[in-house]
Formats: sequence, structure tokens, C-alpha cells
Amino acid sequence: MKQTGDLNLVKKINKSIVLEHIKDNAPVSRAKIAELTGLTKATVSTLVNELIESRMVYEIGTGASSGGRKPMMLLFNQAAGYAVGVDLGVSQISAVLTDLKGEIIEEYQTAHNNESIDSVISKLIACIRETIQRAPDSPYGVVGIGIGIPGISDDQGNVLFAPNLGWQDVPLQQRVEQEFEIPVVIDNEANAGAVGEKQFGSGKNVSHLIYVSISSGIGTGVIIKEELYRGVSGFSGEMGHLSIELNGRACRCGNVGCWELYASEQALVDEARKQWNDPSVDLKSLAQRASNGEQGAIELIQQTGRYLGIGLVNVINCFNPELIIIGGSIVSAKEWLLPPILSMMKQRSLPFPRAQLSIVFTELEGRSTLLGAASFAISRFFASTKVIVE
Repeated sequence: MKQTGDLNLVKKINKSIVLEHIKDNAPVSRAKIAELTGLTKATVSTLVNELIESRMVYEIGTGASSGGRKPMMLLFNQAAGYAVGVDLGVSQISAVLTDLKGEIIEEYQTAHNNESIDSVISKLIACIRETIQRAPDSPYGVVGIGIGIPGISDDQGNVLFAPNLGWQDVPLQQRVEQEFEIPVVIDNEANAGAVGEKQFGSGKNVSHLIYVSISSGIGTGVIIKEELYRGVSGFSGEMGHLSIELNGRACRCGNVGCWELYASEQALVDEARKQWNDPSVDLKSLAQRASNGEQGAIELIQQTGRYLGIGLVNVINCFNPELIIIGGSIVSAKEWLLPPILSMMKQRSLPFPRAQLSIVFTELEGRSTLLGAASFAISRFFASTKVIVE
């Protein structure tokens, strides 16, 4: 039903504003909220009392006085509910349970062999169910599920195209919501990673950043002026499919010479297996060989770093970010990747956009996408006005 600008709607908006200020500024007093919001003290007091009654906020005692009566301080009840964040990978599914401020309470992982869409979704549902079962009791329970996918999706949560999974037109949101009867948000894993880094990682104090997720493929999430940039149709960030070789290898996306065919973890491992005729090589063993000083392993990783640097030059010249954060499984080889990345950037990028740029590897230990996906679910929960009014 379409809402009009009546008193009830104004009250809902004001209550959302008050709750947001408590979340961001706690511990905070009613008087301070009135000062920050411009609402009257009487209005703030009424709304805060309703938030306390709904168990979204609670009092923690008096704070310091600036003259006169000591104020009663308020905290946001971050344990009022929980969210599930999921990273759906090509061979592994990871999940976290967070509270309403994004603090991780539980973690769970399971492997899959990508035999079929149904088999992967069955594993995904089992992973989510296990995570939900670990949630403590709370007033609102598990409020939402966010899933980061290695591909693109539409507003209805359909996976339109995920080339590394081999998926096309899969109604993932519908299937998961039918199973759990909990709101589900589907988004690109790199978008989720960018949000995770912005809220919880190296990007906290940065307005313009690019998150580059490198595993089986390459995805990028773009933050501009503090906000996730999606493009006109919501499909921005597919920079793993930039062409860096005119007559290069054929990609499953239909293009040739894509960046991820030369600079991803899969590209690195495939090249190592080919050179050494050893199908058992993986990133972990390759990094171990490099750590042991094996020159062949070091050179392979450095070659991948040079290809990463070439792609990043395009990113830098296009977006002029303050910060580039590299995440994904390839972070385990960062010691040998960073020097050639920096070398290629120095050689090829324009000096002006490079002047104020920093490049780092994630410090969230593989949780960027998980935290961002949970954040999407939490944001969806708070966007529903009935949560804080009814």
C-alpha cells in the first residue's frame, strides 16, 4: 500500500532517524539526540521509549553531567537480532552469523564440487541452516540472509550469469526464501566485499575505493563518495572481463583476453600445473614452494603480479580511487605479488591519479564478502519501517 505524508509516516521517519543516531553515536543521551536531530526533547523521549519497548534500544545508566541532572545514556541493542552472510564460491560455501552491528558470532564452511545447480543449492541451504541453528535467542531472531555470488544478479535475486559456476537465470533468492521464509538479498561477491571493507576493513575512512576480489576469477566492487556504485542497470564492476590481450584466450563470458584469464588464482594454478605437469598443485603448495625459495614458483607468482598490475592501471586511470584493496584467496601470495604490481603501476599508470593512491591487501582474512553480505541483509531489515514501528 502506498503511504502518504500523514502523521504516522512522519513518526516512522523520525523513529528511524532516532534509531540511526543511537546506533552511530551510542552511548548517547536523549538530550544529545534532540540536539543532533533537531527534534524536540519530548518527541525524542516518546520515540526512545517506544524503541526501548521494542527492545531495539536499552538504557545503561547515567553519564557525566555538563551541569545539572545527569543524563540517562542509551545503547543500541545489537543482539536484538542476527543476520547470515554467505560467500558462494566456485568450490566452497562460507557463512557467518553476525549481530545487528555486523560483529561475527559464528562461522561455518562447507565444500562443494559444482556437479549441478541443484546440488550446489542443496549445499548452500544446508550451510545456511547450520548457521541459523547456531543463532542465540533474540527478540527478532535471524532477520535476513545476504548471499554474495561470483556473477551478476537482478533486483529479484535471480543469478543472471555466473560464468565460473556455469549458472544462468537461476532464481536463487526465491529458492532460499521459500526454504527459510526469511528475507534474502543476492548481490555480486565483489560488491559485498567492497561494502565489507568500507564498513569493517581498511576502507573505513576512505570515500573512494576499489575492492578487487581475486580467486577463481576477478571481480571488483566500486565505492564512490561513500556509496557502492552499481551503474545504470546494476551490473557495474565486471572488470575481470576487461580485455588485456587483443587476441588472447577465449573466456567463458564470450570475450577473449579477459584480465581474469591471466591474473586470477585459477590462471596462476593452471600455469603452474602446465609447466610442472603436476595436477596436484594448488595455491597453498605454490606459496609454500615460493616460501622455500623455489625460483620457478616465485617467477610464476610474479608474472601473475605483473598481469594484476596491468589491469589495475586501467582501474586507476578510470576511477582515480584513494585506495585499492586486494582480497580473495590470492592474498596468501601477497609477498611476491605486491612488488611486480607496484612496478607495473609505476611504469604504466598516469602519475596524477596515482599520486594519492594507496594499495593494500585485505586484513579481514577472507571475510570481506561475508561481512558485506550480512550488512546487505541488516540494511534490508532496517529499511522496513514496520521493524521499528509496529
